[in-house]
Amino acid sequence: CYSECVTGDEARCLNGLISSCLKSNDPAIPLTTGVVRLAPAQDLWSTVRNKPVKLRMETSGLGSEPPMTIHQMFLATVQKYGDYPALRGKKDGTWVTLTYKEYYQHARAAAKSFLKLGLERFHGVGILGFNSPEWFIADVGCILAGGLATGIYTTNSPEACQYVADNCEANVLVVENNKQLIKILQVRDQLPHLKAIVQYKGELEQTLPNVYTWAEFMKLGEGVPDAELDALIDSQKANECCTLIYTSGTTGNPKGVMLSHDNITWTATAAGLMTSLKMSEEEIVSYLPLSHVAAQVQDMWICMRFAAITNFAEPDALKGSLANTLREVRPTSFLGVPRVWEKMQEAMKSVGAKSSVMKKKIADWAKGIGLQASYNAMNGDSSVPWGFTLANALVFKNVRKALGLDRCRACYTGAAPITKDTLEYFMSLYITIFELYGMSESTGPHAISWAEGYRIMSCGKVLTGCKTKLDKPDTDGNGEICFWGRNVFMGYLNMPDKTEEALDAEGWLHSGDLGKHDEDDFLYITGRIKELIITAGGENIPPVPTEDALKEEVSIISNAMLVGDKKKFLSMLLTLKCNIDDNGDPTDELTPLVVEFCRQHGVIASKVSEIINKKEPAIYKVIQEGIDRVNAKATSNAQRVQKWTILPQDFSISGGELGPTMKLKRPVVSKMYQEDINKFYGE
Repeated sequence: CYSECVTGDEARCLNGLISSCLKSNDPAIPLTTGVVRLAPAQDLWSTVRNKPVKLRMETSGLGSEPPMTIHQMFLATVQKYGDYPALRGKKDGTWVTLTYKEYYQHARAAAKSFLKLGLERFHGVGILGFNSPEWFIADVGCILAGGLATGIYTTNSPEACQYVADNCEANVLVVENNKQLIKILQVRDQLPHLKAIVQYKGELEQTLPNVYTWAEFMKLGEGVPDAELDALIDSQKANECCTLIYTSGTTGNPKGVMLSHDNITWTATAAGLMTSLKMSEEEIVSYLPLSHVAAQVQDMWICMRFAAITNFAEPDALKGSLANTLREVRPTSFLGVPRVWEKMQEAMKSVGAKSSVMKKKIADWAKGIGLQASYNAMNGDSSVPWGFTLANALVFKNVRKALGLDRCRACYTGAAPITKDTLEYFMSLYITIFELYGMSESTGPHAISWAEGYRIMSCGKVLTGCKTKLDKPDTDGNGEICFWGRNVFMGYLNMPDKTEEALDAEGWLHSGDLGKHDEDDFLYITGRIKELIITAGGENIPPVPTEDALKEEVSIISNAMLVGDKKKFLSMLLTLKCNIDDNGDPTDELTPLVVEFCRQHGVIASKVSEIINKKEPAIYKVIQEGIDRVNAKATSNAQRVQKWTILPQDFSISGGELGPTMKLKRPVVSKMYQEDINKFYGE
């Protein structure tokens, strides 16, 4: 029935749905699910919460598929795969599973409770907490009830939470625990639209008016008739807003990216089809922040569309427990931001450093074979080097098993640049990491690398059914990357000026990123317009290539940030790799690999402060030599790094230097270390 709907045979689709619903004992399922519902619209963009948009429909191919609402996509999966597992989370150390049918019933119950609490059409439900079944149920329930589902970063300050909740006119806020509840209570009197707060983990530490536990919340809507919810669901249109993704706000207040039902359902379908996902056979681990578009689209929407299982990691996943969850779940695909892959690389190198001489020799031999085999596969050559079978049996299989990636058909990275060193390290273990590229404004993915199409350091090819153009290309073919397709967002909520900056008169989304295509149409990101350093001599310099090159040359460097805008020369802020405490904050303790590196260079040090205070000549010399090697490859004198300093502390999310997906917040770092930057230039 669903396949008939997506191939455009709506009459047969509708008949199939009516017939299946008549056989069902649940009268709560609306009978008009298969009908394409669009609201009249003239414009490709909107900044008003209840104003629909004209879809960027194509005349043929994937871009021409009939639009669906979230409910239509969900119901299609439930009807065919209702008894399959959907959500799995740990309760008291034991995995608890919800089937798709139960997930759907819970989402409907949550929707009724939101209505009971007074959720108004196109008003927000803010969700503030770590990934869990309740997070999903609140999000989907909000959408079914006609609200705007809005994730809020758990690292947000009370003031940042207040801004988002006020901007989306949230009627209800769903928080994880007392820690997050306290943030909201601090700003509650500044939220005129707020009617209730729901806490989804643990008991309330104090009884407060209009604050509910999850169990209380889920019972609230029991008296709301099915017919009332069904009528609301039936009134929803695929070209209306249903979700807000807030940008991280590195250059001002966060912007509320308005995503339509069609943005989400079409993108989930297109991304899954392009990467050859199989219905009811996929399994993932959810741990990245769901308020970020990448995690939300993969963990919630692609999984819903392809009847996959979402397993929830523990809240301390990024502090160390993720490794255990991966080994337990053994996902079929895994998305990690570059820092996650770098941490895995560091951990494996640390283990390798303690191995016997014989084991090191075997590992080095196998890695040489693995790298060659990976490059062969990338270039379409199915042959493997001599010794591959033995290397696979001795090393590659064991590494995959130890990482929990032995069932993994695709490993992905996105949200920030990744170094060639990290990509090649995993290729040497016969694990290919596919790069993805997109933004909140493109509902996540716009270019995808996958098994049948990837090149190292490229973010792949344009999502099937979408288009890319390079605006104002230079002589090398570098231009601003612009997007077209049904993944392009509706607009920024209440921000017409910002929306007009992002979308041109023809409706192309301008990314702000610079890129170029190779002869096979693979896309390469070469810089970011706003990040370009323009020297006093007028030369435009993208910072990332120089930063990545230094990190590859000097393995003890954790973060590097190039500075020198409007200055006569370039300088660099550096941090050393250090241990992280239980709160995820960087400590003064160097990682074991850095300590070992120091010893190899005749330096006995275990702390960052020891190296800085003594300006350890051997370590400073190693860094300078690395910079000299990077400078030797510079295309002009203006691109050479002339001064640098080691900062006393590594960058972190809690420190404010990194965004939620570990992306460098350059304006924040510049402000924090203005004194150090001034010293470079004698100011």
